[in-house]
Formats: sequence, C-alpha cells, structure tokens
Amino acid sequence: MNSDGWCRAAARLKPPLPMKESLAQSSRAAPRQNEDSRVVGPWTLCATVTESPQSLYFPLGTPLVVAVADGLGGHPGGDVASALVVRRIAAIGPALSSEDAVRDALNACNRAVYEAVGGDEGSELAAMGTTVAGTVVQPGSLLTFNVGDSRVFAASRDGLRQVSVDDRPPPEPGRRTTSLVTQCLGGSLACRAIHPHVTAGSLSPGDRYLIRTDGLTDPVPTDVLDEVMREHDDGRAAFELWKAAIAAGGPDNITLAIVRAEDA
Repeated sequence: MNSDGWCRAAARLKPPLPMKESLAQSSRAAPRQNEDSRVVGPWTLCATVTESPQSLYFPLGTPLVVAVADGLGGHPGGDVASALVVRRIAAIGPALSSEDAVRDALNACNRAVYEAVGGDEGSELAAMGTTVAGTVVQPGSLLTFNVGDSRVFAASRDGLRQVSVDDRPPPEPGRRTTSLVTQCLGGSLACRAIHPHVTAGSLSPGDRYLIRTDGLTDPVPTDVLDEVMREHDDGRAAFELWKAAIAAGGPDNITLAIVRAEDA
C-alpha cells in the first residue's frame, strides 16, 4: 500500500491494528457515569472504562480523525450525546479534507444532537450536550478543531502549545478552572448555532499532539503535562498523564489521545 507516512496515536482502545498506532485512554476516576467517548479513524469507544493504553497504526493517506467528546455533566444523556457525535465523525472522517468540511461536519453533529431529542422538552435527554476536540491528520498537514473546553496541544521540544480555543468563561477568583462552557454541541432545549474553532497547520515526522477532556487538564497543571510529555514516549506518557490526574484527585472522567506522525 502506498503511503506518505504513518500516524501513531496512543489510547486505551482495542487491540493494535496493523496500520496505525493510536493511543488514547479513558478511565472513570470519580464514582460517576462515564460520559466520555473517543474516535480514532473508523473506531469508536463510548462511555467505557478501559484497563491499559493501546497503540494503533494507520497509513497516512485519506483524512484520519482522532478526537474526544465529553458529555455535559449535570445534564441527562451526556453519554448519549458524546457517543452520537463520535460515531458521526467516524462515519464522515475520510471526507474531512478541509477547514470548511470540518466546520460543516461539526454543525451537522450539533443539529443531530438536537434532532435526537426530537423537540420533546419532557424527554429525559432534553438539553443533553457534549464538547468535542480533535485532529484530522493528512500527509503533511493537520486540522485541529474543537467546540467546548476539551483541548488539543501541540507537543514539541519547546513545550506544550495549546492549539484549540477554550469555550469557557474565566474562573472565579481564587479558582484555577471552571466547569462552565460558553458553547457545546447541544446543551439547551432550543437549538443553538455553534461557531467551531478550526485551524490548519503543517505536519512533519515526529510531530506529536495531545488531545484530552477536562478530566485531565482541570486537575493537572500544564507544566506537569509538559514534563510528562517531554520525559516519556507516547504509550508511557498516556499512562503517566492518567496517573497524574488520579493523584490530583481525579474529579472527572479522564480521556486522552496522543497522536504522532512517523516516516513511511
């Protein structure tokens, strides 16, 4: 098979595939329902607690999506919303070759969350919603996207650099974070338009990206994330990041993926 390289990601997922390495993990730290979901290429894992990081390899060619979705806490159906979104993204991922295509897909996901409720304000799924953040990997280029407060970081020798844009208000005085978001997919009784954040950049062999829900970065400061990413390779880094979140109290579900581009 012809390929311009390989994409590697780290995750707690399924057994390794012969073509791409992807490493992501999801763990329920707190005694609450897991509302996180993730997608790696055609594979999805929804509202599931996994036991150990796994690696998957895919050849670079058609667009490959790696993303996480975090269902809104405090709203029934957060797990339903996050699963719906990652499954739709998995289905249309190979067509996401441009910024406009990604924006259109996210807007379609937003409408799908509302349509799943069917306009029934009395439904137990009314106002369900989810954040989403991820990357679309292509030969030589990468698209980054998000809606909500799940984040994407570029990890280089110079340290972590946040590529996504937080949709959350400033935290209250004396607090480092907030659980509020200013936009998400779904999340209200009446359908609201969204404004997805999508950016394009180059991709070279060795480039790494960290994609995660706020279950990791709310309890773990950025300097700790940076230190772990500098000291460990992808699979070990995912495990050490999870351990850091647990050690910090693990107040939420922890889901992350590490994506690396490699030579053919």
